[in-house]
Amino acid sequence: MEIILITDIAGVGYKNDIVTVKAGYGRNYLIPQGFALLANASNRKIVAENVRQAAHKAEKLKKDAEDIAAAIGDLTIDIRTVVGESGRIFGRVTNTQVADILKSKGFDIDRKKITVDDVKSIGTYSALIDLHKEVKHKITLNVVAAED
Repeated sequence: MEIILITDIAGVGYKNDIVTVKAGYGRNYLIPQGFALLANASNRKIVAENVRQAAHKAEKLKKDAEDIAAAIGDLTIDIRTVVGESGRIFGRVTNTQVADILKSKGFDIDRKKITVDDVKSIGTYSALIDLHKEVKHKITLNVVAAED
């Protein structure tokens, strides 16, 4: 029996795959649970159209992420923080601080998509921005002592 998977199923296939399974497994479990559709002509056309539209949307999201990465470019962010006499910082530089500074510069990026190196003292560090699963962008962080 040929079916079209609606969700990923371990050992069977991935979403939108057309797979062959035993008739009882498909008729008694996969289709009633909503995990699959019967692979008839009309369902095949619907899935093909959905795959085409999803590919178009994914391409647009990737293009938007690449545009943001190009706009950010070789941006260097100055982060002012309280520093002890030995040059070590109090607390830490967080992704929230980086996101706030980027927002002030006109880039609205979710803090969860920013990974900051472990910053322990003043100096130059880097942060990785995950804009898309295929588009990652590095920015430079310049950690400096805040003036009282």
